[in-house]
Amino acid sequence: MKKVAVFGNAGGGKSTLSKRLSEMTGLPLYVLDKIQYPSGDTEVSEEEYQHIHEKILATDRWIVDGFGCMETLWLRLKEADSLIFVDLPLYVHFWWVTKRLIVGFFKPPEGWPQKSPVLKSSLRSYRVLWLCHKYLTPKYREYIQQVQSSKSVYHIRSTEQIAQFFESIGNKTNFKDRAST
Repeated sequence: MKKVAVFGNAGGGKSTLSKRLSEMTGLPLYVLDKIQYPSGDTEVSEEEYQHIHEKILATDRWIVDGFGCMETLWLRLKEADSLIFVDLPLYVHFWWVTKRLIVGFFKPPEGWPQKSPVLKSSLRSYRVLWLCHKYLTPKYREYIQQVQSSKSVYHIRSTEQIAQFFESIGNKTNFKDRAST
C-alpha cells in the first residue's frame, strides 16, 4: 500500500478515514477539497488543480482523499495500487452530511478547507448525494470489480467495516515501516 485512493459518496467519512490511515501508515495525505478550495470558497483554476494533481500522482507514496473532477478521478484510480471505496447505505451518507452540517457551525469539518461556507457546502453535498448514488456509485462498483485482481480493493459497505478495516491494518506488523519502503 503506497498509492491509495479513497473515494465514494459525500458524507461517508472519507476524510476521517484518510487522516487516520495516513497517521497509521506514514503515507502523505492529499485532500482534494483543500487543493481545489484552498481558502474555503475560492476555487483554483482547473489547470492549476490538474497540475497539482499530476504532481501528486508522479510521486511514489500518497493517499488522495476525495473526488476532484471527472478528468482526474479515473486517472487517480488507475494509478493507485490500493482503492478504498466508501459505499455506505445512502441514508448513512445523508445522516453524516446532516451531522457534519450541525457540527460544522462549531468546528470545521474534517478535511474541509479553513473558512469553508458550511451551509453552502452542505447544501452542495445534499445535491450530490443522490446524483452520485444514482450515476457514479454504480460505475465505482463496476470499476472495483474489474480491478480487484490487480489492486488491493477495500469496499467498505457498513460502519462496522470501517472499524474492521482499521483493525486489519493495525494487525499488520510494522505496517508503517513497510509502507515507506
